[in-house]
Amino acid sequence: VQLQASGGGLVQAGGSLRLACAASGSIFDFNAWAWYRQEPGKQRELVASTIFGGSTSYADSVKGRFIISINSVKKTAYLQMNSLKPEDTAVYYCNARRLVGTRVEDYWGQGTLVTVSS
Repeated sequence: VQLQASGGGLVQAGGSLRLACAASGSIFDFNAWAWYRQEPGKQRELVASTIFGGSTSYADSVKGRFIISINSVKKTAYLQMNSLKPEDTAVYYCNARRLVGTRVEDYWGQGTLVTVSS
């Protein structure tokens, strides 16, 4: 299974970007998707997540600005990022999780860089 993240780039503060994360090589559905981000020298932080069944959650810093969505047919996750701020600058990683009994399988994308200029 491979996750391919795309959509990062350079944007001015106040602008928008839409990240996508497409899964390939998978014949099964995932139980949850998430987006993380990591700034240089800092720990990776959870930005947004969604569980099949409709539950979503967001970091306080992005609430009201970011939206996570899933196309289960395409096995693709999206992160719509609006009203971007310079502090949103980071490498964004997608994560897909599959639960098999008590075992958790995590898959990660390669990361896509988002740079927000002031």
